[in-house]
Amino acid sequence: MQLNGFDYQRVPVADGVHLNVAAAGSGEPIVLLHGFPQTHLMWRHVAADLATDHTVLCPDLRGYGDSDKPADTGQTYAKRTMAADVVALARAFGFERFALAGHDRGALVAIRAGLDHPDAITHLASLDVLPTLDMWDVLHGASAAVAFHLYLMAQPPGLAERMISAVPDEFFGYFLDAWTQHSDAIPADVRAEYLRASREAVTSIVADYRATATIDIEHDTADREAGNRLRMPVAVLQQDWGAALGYDATTLWRAWAENLEHATVSCGHFMAEEGPAEVLKALRDLLAR
Repeated sequence: MQLNGFDYQRVPVADGVHLNVAAAGSGEPIVLLHGFPQTHLMWRHVAADLATDHTVLCPDLRGYGDSDKPADTGQTYAKRTMAADVVALARAFGFERFALAGHDRGALVAIRAGLDHPDAITHLASLDVLPTLDMWDVLHGASAAVAFHLYLMAQPPGLAERMISAVPDEFFGYFLDAWTQHSDAIPADVRAEYLRASREAVTSIVADYRATATIDIEHDTADREAGNRLRMPVAVLQQDWGAALGYDATTLWRAWAENLEHATVSCGHFMAEEGPAEVLKALRDLLAR
């Protein structure tokens, strides 16, 4: 499947790594990063509108979709590495500075890009995640069961990959069902594409999550200790996880981003598909700041 009206390329971003990217429009650039267990198709309701007055780039992250899936060396799926991919992608299209929006896993990549490449990122949007350190800190006791997949895929290589590969459609489909309030937000053909892409990427998806329990913690801890913060305008959209898990999301986010607009949404996790108008408004408001 492809985004209507977008041109597709495979763009080299690192040694032996090409990203599949859909591109359209002209004007100031914005890069849109997808989440789990999705591909760039999650932006189908948002990207076309933005492309009316922006250059829009929608890649599959390394390890996902039709992008390359290199073997993990411990650093391969660090968000630092994946953020460098995104900066290299934008430069391949001629952009040294660009806005960046990410959902879920893509939001973690976007946050890292904002911390590592502050001169490249003009605006940053995060959809339905907390920064890595805060994410782990707020998970306590039985309530942490909502994030069981984080703990499963944090284990050393081997077991998680075998378990997920035994029933991949059931595993990935579980999240598409459990995290969606309106089942028609992800139609059958899109769901089938998400399942195909995830089924073919079990090892790299697990490596991405494992990095969030290892090397990503090291990088975020170093930034926190150094007082490194996001300097660009930041917009955050989240479900009201704070009420469910007992934390103040705005306060946690403000420790990372002073120029922050934080809002909760009433739709489910896949908000670009369930509430695209709300997401689009938030992005356009951010780009106007």
